[in-house]
Amino acid sequence: MMSHKCKFQNLIKVILLLALLVPSLGLADIIVGEVFSVADGDTITVISEGVKHKIRLVGIDAPEKKQAYGEESKQSLHDLVYEQMVSIVYNKHDRYKRILGKVIFGGKDINLEQIRRGLAWHYKRYQKEQEYEDRSLYAQEEYLAQKDRVGLWSDKNPTPPWDFRKRFHINH
Repeated sequence: MMSHKCKFQNLIKVILLLALLVPSLGLADIIVGEVFSVADGDTITVISEGVKHKIRLVGIDAPEKKQAYGEESKQSLHDLVYEQMVSIVYNKHDRYKRILGKVIFGGKDINLEQIRRGLAWHYKRYQKEQEYEDRSLYAQEEYLAQKDRVGLWSDKNPTPPWDFRKRFHINH
């Protein structure tokens, strides 16, 4: 674990980097906290100032845990952010009261990284809620992962999680 001084210095760097990466922050809020748990490939819990926040990674939909690549997706997200200080850029909650946010760690968009690794789909159903730049980048990276047969795209016809949930009546 990092010292508090080192975490604080990293936090300042992250906030400055966010100001550069996300020019339209005027409408967004930011939470900075440590990742406490990883539920699956697109949901984490962050502790910020002693408060736990459940975060649903916006713009992506990862395989369900009992679905092909579900465990790999969860492990990937765990490896990327568990016990790390992250920034969450968000502007809304979902119907389950989770924060819908973009996770930033080490200057990287972690939501996008899950797509690059072939362990999440770009969730096009809600793409209009994304910034234009993110929408374009997520779609492009999904195309590249699919073309290169990375992760779940190595399957001939992977089942999107929204179809899997519908088939097995799973609430997300």
